[in-house]
Amino acid sequence: NAQPQMPPPAMLPPPASPVALGPPPAPAASAAAAGPAPLTFRGRPSKVLLLRNMSAASEVDDSLVADVGTECSAKYGEVVDVQVRVMPPGEDGAEDVRVYVRFAKQSSAMRAYLDLDGRFFNERQLAVWFFEEDAFEAGHPGVLA
Repeated sequence: NAQPQMPPPAMLPPPASPVALGPPPAPAASAAAAGPAPLTFRGRPSKVLLLRNMSAASEVDDSLVADVGTECSAKYGEVVDVQVRVMPPGEDGAEDVRVYVRFAKQSSAMRAYLDLDGRFFNERQLAVWFFEEDAFEAGHPGVLA
């Protein structure tokens, strides 16, 4: 009584390693190794900067213009003009003090932007924008570059 021959069982691949549940593995190169995030500016680079949150309206005096001009000239390059404008209160009731600094060179304004944006001055964190030169010359306080 011969039994019919069965073909040998098919060879199966070895079992896969267990699947790990949880967070995905970290990439081979860390974000720090990839370099800093790209820098973005507020406004298109120009020779004029707008500094906001530097002062409360009640603290604005003649020395603010001189102090800003002197410090910016010493650190970043020749300053051509500094103007301070106190804007009417906005919808939230907060007054807006705007300090405009016009440099002789755009490269000076770039250095100032990089150093001043986010810096603390009198316990206030500065926010810096590039401002259109034509609008500055025409006296329009709200045109960002």
